[in-house]
Amino acid sequence: MSKGRIFAAVLFAALLSAPLIYRATQARREGSANRYAAKATAAYGFYFTECANASGIHFRHQAPKLDPKLNHIMEQIASMGAAVSVVDFDRDGWPDFYVTTSGEHARNALYRNMHDGTFRDVAAEVGLADINSPESGVSMGAVWGDYDNDGYDDVLIYKWGRPELYHNDGGKHFTRVTETAGLPPWVNANTAIWFDYDDDGKLDLFLGGYYPEDVNLWRLKTTKIMPESFEYAQNGGRKYLFHNLGGGRFEEVSAKLGIQSRRWALAAVAADFRDTGYPDLFIANDYGVSELYLNEKGKYFREAGKEAGVGYAPKSGMTASVGDILNQGRYGIFVTNISEEGVLVQGNNLWMPAPGASADKIKFENVANAMGVELGGWSFGAQFGDLNNDGYLDLYQVNGNVSLDRDRSYWYDYSKVAGGNRAIISDAANWPPLKGRSLSGYQQKRVWINDGAGQFKEVAQMVGVRDRFDGRSVALADFDNNGALDAVVANQRGPVLFYRNHVDPANKWIELELTGRSSNRSAIGADARVFWNGQEQRQEVSGGSGFCAQNQRRLHFGLGRTSRVDRVEIHWPSGRAQTILSPELDKIHRVEEPE
Repeated sequence: MSKGRIFAAVLFAALLSAPLIYRATQARREGSANRYAAKATAAYGFYFTECANASGIHFRHQAPKLDPKLNHIMEQIASMGAAVSVVDFDRDGWPDFYVTTSGEHARNALYRNMHDGTFRDVAAEVGLADINSPESGVSMGAVWGDYDNDGYDDVLIYKWGRPELYHNDGGKHFTRVTETAGLPPWVNANTAIWFDYDDDGKLDLFLGGYYPEDVNLWRLKTTKIMPESFEYAQNGGRKYLFHNLGGGRFEEVSAKLGIQSRRWALAAVAADFRDTGYPDLFIANDYGVSELYLNEKGKYFREAGKEAGVGYAPKSGMTASVGDILNQGRYGIFVTNISEEGVLVQGNNLWMPAPGASADKIKFENVANAMGVELGGWSFGAQFGDLNNDGYLDLYQVNGNVSLDRDRSYWYDYSKVAGGNRAIISDAANWPPLKGRSLSGYQQKRVWINDGAGQFKEVAQMVGVRDRFDGRSVALADFDNNGALDAVVANQRGPVLFYRNHVDPANKWIELELTGRSSNRSAIGADARVFWNGQEQRQEVSGGSGFCAQNQRRLHFGLGRTSRVDRVEIHWPSGRAQTILSPELDKIHRVEEPE
């Protein structure tokens, strides 16, 4: 037989066998995946599968191209802007989500939940896609709240540039109302939250600046735009508090109410830490200490960070999340910071309320090290949620700063800047060129599960979270309405990831979809306590938390292997109280505030 015929015969046989080999390979992979899933479920009660592409989610963050004077450190300066926020914008009962990009003329996306495990981007159809330009700035994040109480969530898109407020027109379209609302022309913001600080039934807005508001990062007048210190910087952007006047108008009242700070804000969260009926405000600042503003009955905010113990250790605060971690009916606060082995260990903070707290006196203790959540890399967004429905809040955290050359690090040069004096640090021209080097890049994410006894165990790789993108923002929501919290992750210069959660069905759950009447329609600030098997867990409806993120507002309670819930107690911002006896398990309960 000639060589040509032999080759043809071999090729023909190979072509015939290729499908069989492929199917066999796929079968081995599926078998391995099934064994892994069964092992993870048996050990931890849940596992994740990353399925963005299969779910119709095709989105990649683009970074902005700022003033050429910053080219030597562009990747470090332009290292934020990937954000995710959850909303049911069309009120069909299924959570949707919005993701931001920061490239000039790049489009944001609004993924509508199609009820079948897939999503469709409708941002262009409803008017929320074209947000970014050098003239108006680029997106850093978005928060949703029904500021006019018409039943549909509106959206504030905060930017390095002009903040944009869009009114939701019945879930079909969004109308830009920025100027009529009275928002400022330019704020280099990295955080915003909705909350009703005076309990008048109308949502107010907090907006936190990072760079000063007179800095245009595309047209620099000077390169002296950086923090004056790595520990005590107070030359950043201002804080804004907008009081909702009704009729679509807001009044800026920060100075009048005592919120005057120039720290570099990266995250904020509101919660009633003292059981006064009014939400307090916690701000995590970069290059300095955190701030805790205690709400004095909606009339004034008193900064009490040092007094409360959270404002004495300067770090690089990058997230602010709240949870009843030990099921004690009291909120702890998780703040992410930086840790790099052999270089810098600021460490995350987990602030737990000390015994004996009252409306007049509140104290927090940092238990991050003792509870096992201190070391998270260059940490960004984090959220509390019961991922395995065992009755205790777990913690999902993303990380990684700038991932470029794996073999070359910028840390040595970065530390030289950090040790300089004010004149050196504050001028971007003095910062050494990045030259393609990484700065805490390619980091493994953290999924900490709560054992209910004061310890968290890191299980990310074991439960399927193995990506090493530069994570920024994470949001949790039950996208399938099946009682399992899924995770959406927005990565800087990377893809949006969708982690679908598979939970042991033996663990029970309930969810509470709250709607205000006398209180704000979004029920932001409503406080719910669930009592079962001698346990209690408390959650509050939030108008934004984490880093540039917002979870679903629907409250999710895992219950373990209980057979019943004794009762649910709801305290509304209006002051009304409501009790629900023996709610059905494994069900979403839609609850309206009583008249």
